[in-house]
Amino acid sequence: MIHLVELILSPEQCTTDELLKQSFARHLKIDTEQITGFELQKKSIDARNRNVKFRFVASITVDEPYAPKPFQYDLKNVTNGMPVHIIGFGPAGIFAALKLITHGYKPIIFERGKDVKSRRRDLAEINRHLIINPDSNYCFGEGGAGTYSDGKLYTRSNKRGNLHEILQLFVMHGAQPDILFEAHPHIGTNKLPQIVTSMRKSIEDCGGEVHFNSKLTDIETSFDEVKTITINDTLKISTNKLILATGHSARDIFELLHRKNIFIESKSLAIGVRVEHPQQIIDEAQYQCKRRPDYLPPASYSLVTQVDQTGVFSFCMCPGGIIAPAATAPGEVVVNGWSPSKRNGLFANSGLVVSINEKELQKYDSFGPLASLHYQKKIESDSFMAANHSIQAPAQRINDFLNNRYSSTLPANSYIPGLTSANLHHVLPPEISNKLKIALHNFSNKIKGYHSSEAIMVATESRTSSPVRITRNNLTLQHVQIKGLYPCGEGAGYAGGIVSAGMDGQRVADAIANAPQ
Repeated sequence: MIHLVELILSPEQCTTDELLKQSFARHLKIDTEQITGFELQKKSIDARNRNVKFRFVASITVDEPYAPKPFQYDLKNVTNGMPVHIIGFGPAGIFAALKLITHGYKPIIFERGKDVKSRRRDLAEINRHLIINPDSNYCFGEGGAGTYSDGKLYTRSNKRGNLHEILQLFVMHGAQPDILFEAHPHIGTNKLPQIVTSMRKSIEDCGGEVHFNSKLTDIETSFDEVKTITINDTLKISTNKLILATGHSARDIFELLHRKNIFIESKSLAIGVRVEHPQQIIDEAQYQCKRRPDYLPPASYSLVTQVDQTGVFSFCMCPGGIIAPAATAPGEVVVNGWSPSKRNGLFANSGLVVSINEKELQKYDSFGPLASLHYQKKIESDSFMAANHSIQAPAQRINDFLNNRYSSTLPANSYIPGLTSANLHHVLPPEISNKLKIALHNFSNKIKGYHSSEAIMVATESRTSSPVRITRNNLTLQHVQIKGLYPCGEGAGYAGGIVSAGMDGQRVADAIANAPQ
């Protein structure tokens, strides 16, 4: 018999599978030996009180053979299948390709950046020599921005697709099985590259193609149907099914579509800073203890408030992580954050961003659907100038920011390229800096020590989402104007993270397979 149970346990009661088994047996009032196996469905941590608890939901097999159902994914040989061309090999492109293979289509993928191994060398150039390759960086290359943004797999969009299938595919390609039941699953930047490479191998083994250093430079349409694409200005390819999965930072694609009179819309976005604390401060505040016990994970937080009817919120919180340079072109400063799988770094960082409304974008109306993009670019450029024309990002201690004073020194931090002390009130526009100031006062009431003199703000966190929506039909998922063009994922404005982008890629693949031929 299989029992579904829900338990609340102390951390000490669940440090091993055997201890968990004993707790399940006590709950069911049976002998431990009667349990032949169990499968965790959900695990979450409750740190609201001084006594931290773990919450479990598990299916327990009792007095019968334990027979977990294996995950199966029908990857076909598509060497001779009908081709579907995909632009971008991030989560949306990867999962679209894998799903297309189950339908018998042959994915042919063009990625402007490099494979994982070659891409890593370009990231080293950014950190050591402050040199940015516009086509191979933290945003572009095999796996997209997610590969080096630590693999947070939490999403609120689980009704938009098969979340469990996405997680199972990650496990199938090397991720730890605990992502299947953790409330906030996370893979880790140190493990994602191998997993992404394994996914590519699955695609290629089935007859799909992945081409690196292959940048989309033109799209031709006729009678509102996609006809050809051009790669690297030289290779012209006929196509009638094109998935655009280029990510939120492919500004040249947005500009190309605009030049071609292919309909796009300006989209709202959120911009702010990365906030970093010593991890110990966050642990002490969240766990209400002087030293975090080894059996508890590094603490995280999620913060949100309203300032003048505008949302200000934390974003992409990285316990034990580092702040990384995420610019995609010279002359801009962009920062992001990531954590290794163990989340065992000295610092905790999080985006802290302000929602930008239409009123604040009015001065950019002359750019039409590229208004948000140019607003974003201006802030990133101002940050570059504030950092003395360098990606050594402008930064300020939180307490100095609140008192509108320059930080004469900056504390130890995780940003490898280095920081430049600057008054962020002079770097960020007032509609952002003033709201951040009010929000920070509110957050200090929620997390003790949030205003510590060791806490810093680093500008700018500006790539939280795409500044453009490539508008599509809600039923067919094709572009509203161009038949055969399928905008997809974060870059198209239909996702916000690895999992939601992956699910959107699968939805588009299904739409292609189900469309009348």
